[in-house]
Amino acid sequence: MPLVFDSYAVAASESGNQFQLSKRSIIQLLETVGLFMGGVIFCVVLDRWFSQRSHQSGSTPLADQARRLKQLKIGYPEGMTNLEVLRTQGLLETRLRPYGLTVTWTSFLSASSLIEALSNGTIDFCGGGGTASIFSQAADHVFVRVAKEKYTAPKGQAILVSEDSPIQTLADLKGKKIAFDKGSSAHYILVRSLAKVGLDFSDIEPVYLTQPEALPRFRRGEIDAWVIWVPYTATQTRSAYPGRSIADLESIFGDKASVEVPTYYYAIPELVRDYPDLLKVILEEVNEAGTWAKKQELQAVQRLAEHHEIDPSILEILQKHSGERAIIPIDDQSLNALQHQANIFRDLNLIPERVNVKDGTYSLQTKQNWTY
Repeated sequence: MPLVFDSYAVAASESGNQFQLSKRSIIQLLETVGLFMGGVIFCVVLDRWFSQRSHQSGSTPLADQARRLKQLKIGYPEGMTNLEVLRTQGLLETRLRPYGLTVTWTSFLSASSLIEALSNGTIDFCGGGGTASIFSQAADHVFVRVAKEKYTAPKGQAILVSEDSPIQTLADLKGKKIAFDKGSSAHYILVRSLAKVGLDFSDIEPVYLTQPEALPRFRRGEIDAWVIWVPYTATQTRSAYPGRSIADLESIFGDKASVEVPTYYYAIPELVRDYPDLLKVILEEVNEAGTWAKKQELQAVQRLAEHHEIDPSILEILQKHSGERAIIPIDDQSLNALQHQANIFRDLNLIPERVNVKDGTYSLQTKQNWTY
C-alpha cells in the first residue's frame, strides 16, 4: 500500500506541476503578446509623430520651396488696400514662419517702378495697375500677371481741379496742363476721358509727374488738373487735400470700371515656374486680406447708414460683395480689355510696338480658386 500510495502521490505531484507549468506558459505568452502589441502601437504613434514633424519641417512641396527661396520680397504701392492689410496684419508672415521663410516689404511710388523692380530682381511679387504692365511689356521687362482684383473702387481714381478753377467739365480740359503718372492707369483714364468728350490727347498739355511730385505743384496752381488714384482721391483719406473732382471711374466707365481699369498682381517668372505652391499661398493670403478689408469697410458703412450719413445703395452693394473673393484668376474678358488699352497706346505712339497681353510668357491664366 505504501508503495502504491507513494506512486500515486508522485504521479499526482507530476500532474500538478505540469498543470502549473502550462498555466505559467499561458501567462508568459499573454505577456509576450501584450508587449508585442504595445510595441506595434508605439511604432505607429512614433511613425505618425515623425511624419508630422517631417510634414512641418520640410517634406512637403511648400516646405521644400520655402526652404529653397529663403526670403520672399514683396513690393507694394502706397494705398493699395489688399497689400496694405496683408502687410500690417502679418498674415503672410504667420503662414510662412513655420517653414523658415522671411518676408520683406518695400513701397514704390508707382506700378511702373514696381514691375521694373520685378524685372531686375529687386522684388519677387507685387500688385498694381494693369496699364503699367502694358508699358513694361513694351519695354521688354520680365514679369508675369498672375491674378487680378475682382472689383475696382468706383471712386478710387478721379480728375481733380482746384476749388476755384473755371474748369467744370471734361470738355474744359482742352489746352490745359494736366498732371499724371506716365504709363499708369491715370494715363489711360485721361485718354478715355478726353475721347468721351471728343478731345484728342494732343488737345491737352501733359505734365508727367508722380503723385508725390504733383501734389505741391497742384497746390501752387502750377497745373490745371490732376489725374489721381487712392489715397489721393476725395475719400476720408484725402479729405485734407485740395481740389474737387470733375470725373471719376464711375462717371467715365460706369459699371465697367473693374474691367477697364483693373488692378493686377505680378510675379517673377521663377516664382510661377519653380515655386507654384508658394505662389498659391501668397495669393490665398492676398485674398484673405481683401476679404478682411471688405468686412471692415462694410462695418464702417453700416455705422454711417445707421445715422443716415450715406446712400443706402452703397451699403447694399457692399453687402452683396462682402462674401465674395477679393481676387480672381485672369480671364479672357480682362485680357481683352487690357489688349484694347495696349492698342490705344500704340495708336497714339506712346509705346513703340504692339504687344500681345495674352502671351503666356506675360499672363498666367488659371482656374485656381485662392480660398482655403
